[in-house]
Amino acid sequence: MNPATAFARVLVDELVRGGVTDAVLAPGSRSAPVALALAAAERDGRLRLHVRIDERTAAFLALGLAKASGRPVPVLTTSGTAAAHLHAAVLEADASGVPVLALTADRPPELRATGANQTIEQAGLYGGAVRWAADVGVPEEGREAAQNRYWRSLVAKALLTARGALSGDPGPVHLNLAFREPLLPDDEAAEPAGPWVGRPGGAPWTDGGQPSLVQPLDRGPARTLVVVGDGPGRLGALVADLAADRGWAVVAEPSSGAWSASVRGGALLLGVPAWLGGHRPERVLVVGRPTLSRPVSALLADPEVRVETVSATARWADAARSTSLVGGPPSAPGRLPGEVPAETAWAVAWRNSAARVGAAVDAALDGPSGLTAARLARDVVAALPSGALLVLGSSTPVRDVDRLAVPRADLTVLANRGVAGIDGTISTAIGAAAVHGGRAFALMGDLTFLHDLTGLLVGDGEPAPDLTVVVPDNDGGGIFAQLEPGADRHARDYRRVFGTPHGRDLVAVAEALGWAATRLDSAEDLSAALALGGPRVVVVRTDQRAEAVLATELRAAAAAALT
Repeated sequence: MNPATAFARVLVDELVRGGVTDAVLAPGSRSAPVALALAAAERDGRLRLHVRIDERTAAFLALGLAKASGRPVPVLTTSGTAAAHLHAAVLEADASGVPVLALTADRPPELRATGANQTIEQAGLYGGAVRWAADVGVPEEGREAAQNRYWRSLVAKALLTARGALSGDPGPVHLNLAFREPLLPDDEAAEPAGPWVGRPGGAPWTDGGQPSLVQPLDRGPARTLVVVGDGPGRLGALVADLAADRGWAVVAEPSSGAWSASVRGGALLLGVPAWLGGHRPERVLVVGRPTLSRPVSALLADPEVRVETVSATARWADAARSTSLVGGPPSAPGRLPGEVPAETAWAVAWRNSAARVGAAVDAALDGPSGLTAARLARDVVAALPSGALLVLGSSTPVRDVDRLAVPRADLTVLANRGVAGIDGTISTAIGAAAVHGGRAFALMGDLTFLHDLTGLLVGDGEPAPDLTVVVPDNDGGGIFAQLEPGADRHARDYRRVFGTPHGRDLVAVAEALGWAATRLDSAEDLSAALALGGPRVVVVRTDQRAEAVLATELRAAAAAALT
C-alpha cells in the first residue's frame, strides 16, 4: 500500500471511529486518496458521502449537516483556490460554534512557493477562525507504526476539539493534508490492517470522556501509575491525593505541584528494564506535561500500557500519541464512604523499590567523587529551610533533582518547563522571589547563569531579592556529555561545538554585577553558604566528563539495587 493511500484509509477509519456519519467532498486530483477512501467507507456502510461540484456549496452543506446533527462533519477539497472557497463557511462555523472539519489536500513542501500548479500557502489559511489547525506531515514509507499513532491521534484530537469536548467551545478545525504521488491506490480498497490498525473494538484512538480516576465508585486497575508533569499545579496535587486514596503509585516531576507524593527517583526505576518487566502498570494516568526523562516517555509510548490523560484545558499533552482517553479534572473525592485508604501491594512494591534505589544512589553520591553537580542537587534540596522557594534551571539541575533528591512537601518548586529553554532563568527566579515572601533559592548550570547575567542588574531604588543562586560550574554545556554527543566517536568536535567552555570566573562575574559571591569546595560547607542569605551567588566547580561517568554509575547502582 503506497503512503498516500495508507494515510487516507487511516484518516477515514479514525473519522468513523470518532463518530463521523456524514462527509462532503468536491472532486479534485490532489485529494484523490481521501476521496477514494471515503467512497469505500460509504460502500461498506460506514458513513454517508455527499458530493458537490462547488467547494463553497460543499462547505455550507457540511455546515448544515453539522449544525443539525451536532456531530463533526468533514468537507474535503483539492489544493489551491478550492481550499479558499471553504473560508466563508468556516467563518460561519466559527461564529456559530459548529463542528466542521476542513480537510484541504495540498502539494508537498518541496513544491510550495515554487510556482507549481494549483499551489498556494494553505497552512494557516483560515487564521483565527478555527479552533485548531495542523499542517500534517507528508506520508512516508518506513515509519508505519509511528505514523499510524500520529495520524490517528491527530484525527481524534481534531474531532474532540471540533466538538469542544474539553473546552465547551465547539467550532471548525483545519487539517491541511500534503500528498506526494502516487495518489491512487495500488490495491483493492480495504479497512486498515497490519501496522495501520486502530484501537480494538472500533474505539477511537483518543476518546473524550471521564477517565475512571474521576468516577468515585470505580477503583480502576490496581496497577495504575499516576505521572504528573510540569504545570498542573492544584490539579496535579488533587490527582495525587486521589491516587493516595486508591493506592496507586505516583511519579511526579519537581515542578508539578505533586512532587511530595512521588516515589523518589521514579525515572531511575523505570530505566531498569528487568525491574519494569515485573512492575509495569496496566494504566498510566497523565497530568500536566511530563518532559524530563526518557524512561517516562518510553513508558507512555509502550503499547502494552493504557494511557489516560486528565486535563483542565483543551490543550492536553500527548507527545507519544498514545492517550486513549482524555477527560476533565475530578469533581468528587475518590474514596468510598467509610473506606480507609490503603496502598495496594503493587504500590508498596514501587515504594520499597524506590527506597532501595535511593539508598544505592546516596552511597554512590557520597563516594569518592566529591561535590558533584548531581550530589549538589540532592543536597541543596535537603538543606533548604521549610517554606523556601526553589527555582530550577531547565537543563541538568531539574533532571538531577528529579532523579536524585528526596521529594519534600514543604518547598515551592518552579521551573520554566513550558518550552524548557535556559534563557531568563535568573530573572524568573528574582520575580518569583519578589512575591514568595520567604527565603528563595535557585539552582542552575553555568551556561544558564551566563545566559541571563543582565538579570543580576538590580537598579537603584529596586528592592534587593533574598535570593541565593547556586551554580554548578562545569565550564560549558555539561548536559551534552551525558547525551549522544558525549560519545567517544564525537570527541574531536565535542569541546568546541557542545562543551563550549567559557573560561570565566563566575564568582568574579557575580561580584562585578553587585552580588555577594561564594566559592564552595566541600559538601560540608553547603548549609552554611545557603544560610548567608541573598542576594548571593554560590559557585561549585565540577567536571563535565566526571559528571557523565557518574550518571552512568548511578544508573548501574539503581539496576544493581533492584536485582
